[in-house]
Amino acid sequence: MPKLTAIALNATLKSSGEEASSTDKMIDLLAQKLSAHDVELTETIRLADHDIKPGVTSDEGEGDAWPAILRRILAADILIFGTPIWLGQMSSVAKRALERMDAFLSDTDDKGRMPSYGKVAVLAIVGNEDGAHSITASALQALNDTGWTIPAASACYWVGEAMQSKDFKDFDETPEKVDQTAGMVADNAAHLATILKGHPYPGHED
Repeated sequence: MPKLTAIALNATLKSSGEEASSTDKMIDLLAQKLSAHDVELTETIRLADHDIKPGVTSDEGEGDAWPAILRRILAADILIFGTPIWLGQMSSVAKRALERMDAFLSDTDDKGRMPSYGKVAVLAIVGNEDGAHSITASALQALNDTGWTIPAASACYWVGEAMQSKDFKDFDETPEKVDQTAGMVADNAAHLATILKGHPYPGHED
């Protein structure tokens, strides 16, 4: 069976030229755990670097960066969807990416399967305030609505104390519980992606 691949979307509000991103560090942790299952992270796309137009189609016209990003996402078996917490919610950049995936509901094949069918999605969440559980609920619901398959234990997160300044990127060593959770997420994602690659969803015929 061909080797599994993963791709990551980093929905930090920082562009690549700015300071390091804690979301990148969480994505890298999951990528490291996935590599133990021979899953290759092909790339991490920092969404803030690209002009992703608002909308709910796969192509919003001239200058829209989403179509090229979408092709790269759909070429992989596993999506790591990474977002920081802002105001207790996922970032605005993360919401825009999910809104653009709404097009999957109509971009189906002749068996009614969305382009994301047979592909696995997991979450990487970081922040210095509460919000990880509500983001997990809303993001996984959106991903499931748009055809992604969600494994058991599908979110790895870290949240610091309220009103404090320490970020996830500031840790020299990953906190033990976060490391254990990342391993579980990777185990389940790789297992499920392997099954789906060999046994795709049958779809349905009218």
